[in-house]
Formats: sequence, C-alpha cells, structure tokens
Amino acid sequence: MRYLPRATAAIAAAAFVLACPPVPATEQPVAPGGLGAALASAADGAVLRLAPGRYRGPFTIARSVALVGDSDAVIEGDGSGTVITVDAPGVRIEGLTITGSGQTLATEDSGIFITAAGDGTVIAGNHLRDNLIGIYLKGPDRATVRDNLIEGLQDLRVNERGNGVQLWNTPGSVVEGNRIRYGRDGIFVTTSRDNRFAGNHFSDLRFAVHYMYTHDSAVTDNISTGNKVGYALMYSNRLVVHNNRSLGDSERGIFFNFTNESTIMGNIVAPWKDHSSSEKCVFVYNSNFNQLSGNDFRSCEIGIHFTAGSEDNAIWGNNFIGNRNQVKYVGTRELEWSSQQRGNYWSDHISFDLDGDGTANQAYRPNSVSDQILWRYPMAKLLMNSPLLQILQWAQSEFPALHPGGVTDSYPLMSPVVTGGEG
Repeated sequence: MRYLPRATAAIAAAAFVLACPPVPATEQPVAPGGLGAALASAADGAVLRLAPGRYRGPFTIARSVALVGDSDAVIEGDGSGTVITVDAPGVRIEGLTITGSGQTLATEDSGIFITAAGDGTVIAGNHLRDNLIGIYLKGPDRATVRDNLIEGLQDLRVNERGNGVQLWNTPGSVVEGNRIRYGRDGIFVTTSRDNRFAGNHFSDLRFAVHYMYTHDSAVTDNISTGNKVGYALMYSNRLVVHNNRSLGDSERGIFFNFTNESTIMGNIVAPWKDHSSSEKCVFVYNSNFNQLSGNDFRSCEIGIHFTAGSEDNAIWGNNFIGNRNQVKYVGTRELEWSSQQRGNYWSDHISFDLDGDGTANQAYRPNSVSDQILWRYPMAKLLMNSPLLQILQWAQSEFPALHPGGVTDSYPLMSPVVTGGEG
C-alpha cells in the first residue's frame, strides 16, 4: 500500500473538503403555537421556517438560529415589553411581520431588541409595525438591519414615541435599504463608531437621522421626505455625509452641531411635492475642520446659517439657489468660502465673467451692515424702508471698507455645479 507524504495528504484532504458541497443548515418547519418549544430545542445553525399564522410572543432567541417566513407569519407581542429579544450571535430574522411591543420608553420596549451577545445578527426583509422602538441594537458588533419596512406608532405625542432603528455602542453595524416612517426619529445612534447608514428612505418623522457621539461613520445615499429635520449630526467626528437628499423637510435639511473633521459632499436640500423646502437648508453650529462641497441648497428661507465659533471649514463648489437669504452669519471675523480659486454658485449674484474662466469678476459678499443689524435686533425690521437704513446700504456699496466682515466668496461661480460629487 502506497502512503502519501504527510504534507501531500493534508493538501489532498483539503481539496476533498473544498470539492464537497456544503451541508445545508437543518430546516425545521414551525406552526403557530410551536415557536417557543422550537426555540428551546433548536441547535445552533438551525433554520426555523414559520408557517403562515400568528405566533403569540414575547420570545427570546438564545441560540444561533434563523427565523424565516413570509409576511403572513406574524409574531405578535402582548402589548408589554419587547416582542423578540436576540441574545445570541449570528441570529437571522427574515421575512416576518413583527408587532405589538409595549409603549414604555424607560424599559426600551421594542419589536426586536438585540443585546450585546447578538454579534453578527441580521434583520432583513421584515415588516415591523406599531412597536414603540422598531429595532434596537444595544451593544452587538457588526449587526445588519437591511431592507425592512418599519412603521412606528402615530397615536402618541412625538416625544413619547420610539425610534425606527436605535443603536448604542454597536461598532461596525450597518443599517441599509430600509423604509422608515412614523415614530420619533428614523435612525437614532449614540455612543458608537464605524457605522454605516445607506440607502434608507425616511418620512413622517421628527429627524430622519439623529447622530450623537458617534465617530468614523458614514451616512450616504439616504432620502428624507417631509420630516422636521433631515440629518441632525451632533457631537460626532470624522463623518462621511455623501449623496443624501432632504426633500421638503420643514425645519432643517442638514444640521451640524459640534461635528468636526467630516466631509459633506453631493447632498441636496430642496422642496418636494406640496412640501416647501426647509427653514434652513444647512445649519452649522460650533463645527470645525469640515469640508462642504458639491452640495445643492435651494429654495430655503436661509441657505446656510453659520454660527457659534465654527472655524477652518472649507466651503466651495456648492450651489445656493433661490434661497430667500443665502447666508446668515452673525459675526465679525473674515471667512473665505472658496478653495484654490474656486468658490460657490450664488443665484442672486450679479456679475460678469470677462475672461470666460467660469468665475465672476466680482467677489460675493452676502451679508451687509443692515443684515447684521436686523439679525441682532429683529425689531429693527420696522425700519426696513427707513431713510436711515437706505443711507447705510448706499454708503456700504460706495465705500467697501464699511463692510462689517463675515463671509466672502472671492471666486463665485457663474454657473451651477453638477451635484453628487465634489463639484
């Protein structure tokens, strides 16, 4: 009998394993009334396929199993607490309708609650309706929430409602392709890192996306329609905020509060259907070292409100179109909003381009002395047409040294940039 050398035998064994098709996971049919027993007896890796019908919860998943069904399989809580608690890694919940959580924020009542033990859990293609919090990721690593329809409660006051997807300390987790409406915020994340929220659609909410103390993360290709605020990004650093849409959000399109070292590119804030655009397209409050470029801000009461000590932000290659006030900056520091001799497009800037390089021959200065007076002392609006303000405006136009400081775009663009990138 001929023996192979030890190394050759190991290689041959590995090749045999690779050539064999994987053994499918054990699939177990489950009928209404039998889910509790099935969860208690299932081995890790089992797939529990739920037949159509109602499954009365609550349930806890303590093994690495999959719950799979279709929308006719409804897991229904008893109106208190959480409907499904995931307390094991590698769980998959797919294709189910989940409803009937409690309504107490203090106990974090949720449709699906994933504990710190739920690393790698995947929640995909489900319909979660009438739960206080739709899906709560509290501590797991690398969980995924994908392609779900999440409809929160409507019959509570906004501050009493829960969020569509809530995340806490869940590094590497992804929320993508979901449709979220009603409730309080679409996605609320706090004290986390390395998260990605992409391709979600939000409507009928307070905030579409609400960031707090979450770093090194991305918000990309999302759509917010008809909410109070599109993207509220607070106390977070090194964010990538690219190619999002805020359409008809009433108060703020994008709001930065203590957000630093981030790139905000290719986003659009605009009206939508019968919703007017925002009161403020973008509000930058005490945020530093950010880059805003290739964005389109249009038809807002204020295009950009920039305040509270924000420094060293690069703002260039953006469109400011049809805003009632393009810029509100209450301050006396000189700010240059251009980069490498390329500024922004301002729809109200009247100038010429004599050398044909696409840049206006006259700098754009959006804020006058009268603007400063009106923002600092709103009652001065009563004097808007008074000879005093008219003389002040004339004097500033004739003697530029009287300009109070603030924003200058030394290289304003003659034509809008193409949004969706760096411009």
